[in-house]
Amino acid sequence: MNSEFDHILDEVLPVASGEPETEPETEQDGVQTESQEETIAPVEHPEAVLEVVLFSMGHSVGLKKLAMTIGREPEETQSILNKMIENYQSQDRGITIIELDGSFQMCTKNEMYEHLVRITKVPKNYVLTDTLLETLSIVAYKQPVTRLEIEKIRGVSCDHAVNKLIEYNLIMELGRLDAPGRPLLFGTTEEFLRAFGVKSLDDLPLLRQDRFEDFKREAEEEIQLKLDI
Repeated sequence: MNSEFDHILDEVLPVASGEPETEPETEQDGVQTESQEETIAPVEHPEAVLEVVLFSMGHSVGLKKLAMTIGREPEETQSILNKMIENYQSQDRGITIIELDGSFQMCTKNEMYEHLVRITKVPKNYVLTDTLLETLSIVAYKQPVTRLEIEKIRGVSCDHAVNKLIEYNLIMELGRLDAPGRPLLFGTTEEFLRAFGVKSLDDLPLLRQDRFEDFKREAEEEIQLKLDI
């Protein structure tokens, strides 16, 4: 999928104006919030503790929470995690740890997929059409962005594309713009980073300014083609 996305990405653009509303941090999936954190003495085997936490949680866990769990500073915890990631690169290991925008998750290596599907159900794959990829690109580089801003760039309605990308968990609602009508703001999700194999938005390829004009022209051609048919 990474190769599909790369062909439309060239030079980074500034993000859209307007700050999303943020919700206060709450307890999720059994992980304590910062307000609930307590001082913990450094554990004797931090690697083992980090391994069992990441394995048990099943989703990504923030660096600060991991550091609190082993009683270490975030910088030292990051160093320990980097060493673990390096050790997991060995060919005789089937799992690895990935970093996702300051959080870490334990998962299986991509090359193990063919062995897993022999005993599990094949996961449902989503199909990213050119329209979805273009819309996703706009959200990725202009976020936080409204539907209207997306439609101005593409020149056509984006309701279907936005709803599909939300369904695929590649984008999400970030809040509302402080403007008349308070339109919804959209941005990418952690699943987006995971799907395209990047640690953070800073790792995205560069996108040329004129590519957004290309998106609009391609959308107009798409509409004309449908009319001709």
